[in-house]
Amino acid sequence: MSEGVKIIAVNRKARFDYSVDEKYECGIELLGTEVKSFREGKISFPDAWAEVSGGEVWLRSLVIAENPFSSVFNHEPGRQKKLLLHRDEIKRISRKVDEKGYTLIPLLFYFKKRRVKVELGLCKGKKAYDKRADIRDRDLKRDISREFRQRLN
Repeated sequence: MSEGVKIIAVNRKARFDYSVDEKYECGIELLGTEVKSFREGKISFPDAWAEVSGGEVWLRSLVIAENPFSSVFNHEPGRQKKLLLHRDEIKRISRKVDEKGYTLIPLLFYFKKRRVKVELGLCKGKKAYDKRADIRDRDLKRDISREFRQRLN
């Protein structure tokens, strides 16, 4: 990532369960107390996904913990969040999502120039044998790097 970017959270499970075809950088519409919780890293998104409805993209199942210091003016933790994209991008995404098997998954949350951004992935679910192949490749890379380090010493 470029300068001035602070990563908040990474969805590693999404890259294991899905193959990412395209990535989009989106803004996210938040309330003030939600931004405070983002700064503290108090978010949970194991099952988060996005959908296109009414020409807008909405993020579902993202839980942002309540801020304990904002008593009455706190936000609802599980509310839907609107994602900010260009109209052309939304049309392109909706055409792809209408195809069978594609879904929108948040891959990364980060701050960029003091604004919260989401890296949204247009993903297709992996089969069990694809996951096993990924695990096998990861183990091979680990073994090769281990041997390489041992030969250097």
